[in-house]
Amino acid sequence: MFEFLKKLMTNNKSVSANKTNSLHRILGTDIKEVPKSQEDEIIFGCGCFWGAEKCFWKLPGVITTSVGYAGGEKKNPTYYEVCSGITGHAEVVRVVWNVNEIDISDLLKMFWECHNPTQKNRQGNDMGTQYRSTIYYKNDRNKDKIYSSKEAYQKELYKNNLGHIETEIKKIDTYYYAEDYHQQYLAVEGSRQYCSASPTKVKLGSFNNCDYKLPKKVWDNFNWDIDKCVLRSNNKPIDINN
Repeated sequence: MFEFLKKLMTNNKSVSANKTNSLHRILGTDIKEVPKSQEDEIIFGCGCFWGAEKCFWKLPGVITTSVGYAGGEKKNPTYYEVCSGITGHAEVVRVVWNVNEIDISDLLKMFWECHNPTQKNRQGNDMGTQYRSTIYYKNDRNKDKIYSSKEAYQKELYKNNLGHIETEIKKIDTYYYAEDYHQQYLAVEGSRQYCSASPTKVKLGSFNNCDYKLPKKVWDNFNWDIDKCVLRSNNKPIDINN
């Protein structure tokens, strides 16, 4: 992916570090929105952030998503710097959701199932610390559910002869928006439909304190047995009323 983006950046003279428009290409919401009283936010790293972001914007109850960099040391890192590995940042997706319509449990189900958390510092063909599996939270109210979901998913992975979860989980305060051309990239006309995520095909079931709000038919839209099923789907959010 890096070489492809290098060419894209070279050909696009309007690109500048962390220049980000605020309007979500699909949801029409402000990607820089500060969560309101009935909203919450979390940051996930699932390998290349292009496909990961699409996974989350399709879920009912998600208000906005964006891609960016988190978990490192340097302020305002650029894509080049993150890909070099020297900043310590991961490619991540910021998700803001309505807590009355979707629970963190649903988002965690998507997170664990959409990639392979047993791969360390890589996802599929993408290798490097920037592609590591991460969950970064900004407040403690979701902490218990995060760790409970990890414990439950680890048990399921072991049952399927898969390895140890390598996901980095920690509380952070800082998130840097990626450059504009990365935002909702898979929804851009003519974009390269790329995703390196390698789902384990293992599902997350019930776990301690879980409170799933989305109906089963939502998850029927994600058949991890089909290679790159997210890429094969349209960009529209899932409508639970249809």
